[in-house]
Amino acid sequence: MSETLAARAQGILHDWIQSESLRKHCYAVADSMKHFARLRGEDADLWEAVGLLHDMDYERHPNVERSVTEGHPFVGVAWLREHGWSEGVCRAILSHADYSGVSRETLLEKTLYAVDELSSFIVAVALVRPTKSIHDVDIRAVKKKMKDKAFARAVNRDDIIRGAEKLEMPLDDVIAQVITALKGDAERLGLVGVS
Repeated sequence: MSETLAARAQGILHDWIQSESLRKHCYAVADSMKHFARLRGEDADLWEAVGLLHDMDYERHPNVERSVTEGHPFVGVAWLREHGWSEGVCRAILSHADYSGVSRETLLEKTLYAVDELSSFIVAVALVRPTKSIHDVDIRAVKKKMKDKAFARAVNRDDIIRGAEKLEMPLDDVIAQVITALKGDAERLGLVGVS
């Protein structure tokens, strides 16, 4: 049996990213992508692979100046194209960066945008719970933390809200689905909690 796209993507992720926290971010986004693919009757293997690969070049080429031609995500996408990854995968990865100039058209692209920041935010909410467990996170806790501007300051709340709008889903539903997705991979994400 040939290797799944997600398994290939995870190998690439491990080659490109050494940071455990960045790897976990990519796992969380991949979990959310796979979950939404199943909800929408889409290709879960493909969607999970996109989640794993979306920030593959961020550690080496963070692009803090938001160049429209260099750094993240352009370096990673160029490498993926050279190695035979589909244009659909490459477009989705480009589209998650607002400054790339690639609009979000497909459900895959819109979902990646919707779950990227939100997955990180929900992980952060879990980590400040007394138990440090994803199993103790609910919609109310996430929305309360969204109002706290000092909490997880790097996460753009407007992106989270816009992402849900693009999916044409209530924000509460998107939050609930991402929580469910992350609960399914709590161990790898380090969110089982402390007893």
